[in-house]
Amino acid sequence: MRQGSRISTKDVFGAPCWVSLMARDLDAAQRFYGAVVGWKFRPARLGDAFSVAEADGVPVAGIGALAADLAMAVAWTPYFAVDDADVAADRIRERSGTIAVGPVSFESGGRGALVADRDGAVFGIWEGPVAADWRVGAGQAPAWLELRTRNAFESAIFYGEVLEWASGRAGCCEVSYEEDQVVLRQGGEPVARLNSGPVETAAYFAHARPRWHVHFRVPDLDLARAAALDLGGRTVSEVTGNETERWVALRDPDGALFTLTTARERDDDG
Repeated sequence: MRQGSRISTKDVFGAPCWVSLMARDLDAAQRFYGAVVGWKFRPARLGDAFSVAEADGVPVAGIGALAADLAMAVAWTPYFAVDDADVAADRIRERSGTIAVGPVSFESGGRGALVADRDGAVFGIWEGPVAADWRVGAGQAPAWLELRTRNAFESAIFYGEVLEWASGRAGCCEVSYEEDQVVLRQGGEPVARLNSGPVETAAYFAHARPRWHVHFRVPDLDLARAAALDLGGRTVSEVTGNETERWVALRDPDGALFTLTTARERDDDG
């Protein structure tokens, strides 16, 4: 599809359709992620307080400025496509999830809400137009999304019922169990992974609380990590790897958690 084309959430329902960050300082966030991930920025349709990050002309993520009087944590948030935001919000409430904001309507023609699952992991739902060339796991889009939670199987049931995963409906996302993870696939391609593990509830254990975690792909992990540290970011893990990838978890200067990942070179011995 051509760059900049739009489709409806009805075409990709249940799948991740966007990631966004609400930052304390929009200009500073753009400088940071521009240097670390190599993004360029353009104004968003939502107004001067929002921008769209692009890589090679393809939209990657949204960044907005938090209102000065909002005392909320800065975090990367994934959004999932839904047919009807009100219906999805009702499903979340019925299953002991939380609606923080919305659903609200936007001038772009969409409706969205900021919500949390019953374990407290924050995510968004979106009904309306989405970028047709945005992808998880392909090109310069987020490399992948990961839910770190108490029980991946129980979470998969929650999200499945809310977002119609594995519902048998034509075009729905499929769920499988692979290598101790619950894997979400759209059109056969993995788009998210759900992992069980120990979690904490205290604020000072924020890195271990149930949450959706966004992994961004970079061509050179070491250069990107160095750029992040130079611009006020900090690491929250060592550089880790497997046979195919290397990655490191960081916080940006506002404290937002994210991971940088890169493909391992064939002759890279780690």
